[in-house]
Amino acid sequence: MPRFKTPDYGLKLIPVDFAQQVLPGTFEFALCHLVDNDLDQSAPHAEYANEAVGASAFKSALRLKLFLLG
Repeated sequence: MPRFKTPDYGLKLIPVDFAQQVLPGTFEFALCHLVDNDLDQSAPHAEYANEAVGASAFKSALRLKLFLLG
């Protein structure tokens, strides 16, 4: 199983709270729900073989959401 970085949706340097900004019924909420629950992520996970060594990577679902929302 690849090692992925754990996304932290808590408050950082900017005052944006993910849970309060992405409301049900919006495109962003629908996109996050589809990517997290309905898309098969096994193909992108096969790219990563950093189980024991190497830097952890961002999950492919997170990269896909950033690309589509951008």
